[in-house]
Amino acid sequence: MKSFIRLTDFKREELFDIFKIADSIEEYDGFLSGKTVVMFFPASSIRTRVSFEKGIYLLGGQCILFDPSALEKKEDIKDLCGYLQNWADAVIVRYKDIDLIEKMNNSMSIPVVNAMTDVNHPCEMMADLYSLSKRRQDYLNDKYLFVGADGNIGRAWKEASQAMGFSLTQSCPEKYAVSGVDCVTNLNEAMVGKDIVCTDSLPSECRADFKDYRITKELMDLANKGALLNPCPPFYRGEEVSDDVIESDYFVGYDFKKDLLRVQQAIVISCLK
Repeated sequence: MKSFIRLTDFKREELFDIFKIADSIEEYDGFLSGKTVVMFFPASSIRTRVSFEKGIYLLGGQCILFDPSALEKKEDIKDLCGYLQNWADAVIVRYKDIDLIEKMNNSMSIPVVNAMTDVNHPCEMMADLYSLSKRRQDYLNDKYLFVGADGNIGRAWKEASQAMGFSLTQSCPEKYAVSGVDCVTNLNEAMVGKDIVCTDSLPSECRADFKDYRITKELMDLANKGALLNPCPPFYRGEEVSDDVIESDYFVGYDFKKDLLRVQQAIVISCLK
């Protein structure tokens, strides 16, 4: 059994194996029968929690849900995990500090799945790349552009590019650049030659600095023919994206995230196989 914490913990072929499980998810009916998955999710989580909880249910498993604040008690996390592994078959954690998730992983013999931290979002990246693979024949040779500030989504795209080997560029004011990612401060120049444009919602304290980095339909026209806009939800019309681009054919659409369900099922199956 192997935990799922960083995409860079895996070889690319291992990540493709998860895609293969997702392709044949119907063959795993009842895979989690008799198994219990303990989940730590904040109340603000909607898409990730719903898709994980439904996915486990459809595989025949049981979910027990806690708020992440349950991990912040005086009790040492090592001791909590020592007891928890007596009854849980896997743990799924959405928590800001990835170090805590790694401590949990080191303290248990059952797999731990990272459902988002302040530095990455591996399940979301896997689902997005899986969805792109169904829409783009050469998706790993496409040119990716992330428009947004340094944060967990920008760093998650960096991690995904390192694990999968695709080209990634960022466009933002220089002080918001993700370390180790090529940054083009001129957005018009950055858009040229790109196939996949990704965004993240903007923290209020830096929104004014990004007033010239809103993705519009006119800007998407500068990208390659057939380019796609993949904004990370929740997105906000009039802030990181314009209303007209969300209503255009560039937007990947709401059904793009449908694959989050089967990919997260595949990740849990892969961890427990």
